[in-house]
Amino acid sequence: MVKYSFEFKLKIVHEYLSGSRGYSFISKKYGIPSATMPRDWVINYQAFGEEGLQRIKKKKDYSVQFKQDAIELYLSKRISYRNLATELGMTNPNLIVSWMTTFRAEGLQGLAGAKGWPSEMKNNKKKNGAKKAFQSPIESNHSKRIQELETQILSLQIQNAFLKELRSLQTQENQEPTNKLPESSTDSAENSN
Repeated sequence: MVKYSFEFKLKIVHEYLSGSRGYSFISKKYGIPSATMPRDWVINYQAFGEEGLQRIKKKKDYSVQFKQDAIELYLSKRISYRNLATELGMTNPNLIVSWMTTFRAEGLQGLAGAKGWPSEMKNNKKKNGAKKAFQSPIESNHSKRIQELETQILSLQIQNAFLKELRSLQTQENQEPTNKLPESSTDSAENSN
């Protein structure tokens, strides 16, 4: 994948914001393989300023709790990965997509190994992996059961958050003023007198 300089991204953003051309035209003009890239640069620029266009030199580590919160928000709100990433202060919505895919396939334990896991925890995970080779079958079954329960708890928490959001939306809909019903014939007869 081609990495673009900060100056180039800024030039593209300014050209788009000047209103002269759309994403497709700009991407063709500058040989950018997808119109999505300029769009993402503009969104990041609008959300985070010039900082949103700079290449991150050091990968940011996200805790499992942060990933879990991101997944819960995605499932409970009806917004895109891009909007959620912006809301969470992230410039790369693909991380959330990756976490979601991993969570669906492997549950909470999968999130521990997904991108952004702190390096010290990776080392601990490796050490624990070496210990697991010497675990008794009872300890192994106990660990598996704990993992299953953690996954089940997370799933229930996500369902709970989703139901709360749904309930909130239904309450909002019920509180919105409805169109006034036509007056009854007796009311209209009284008003005409």
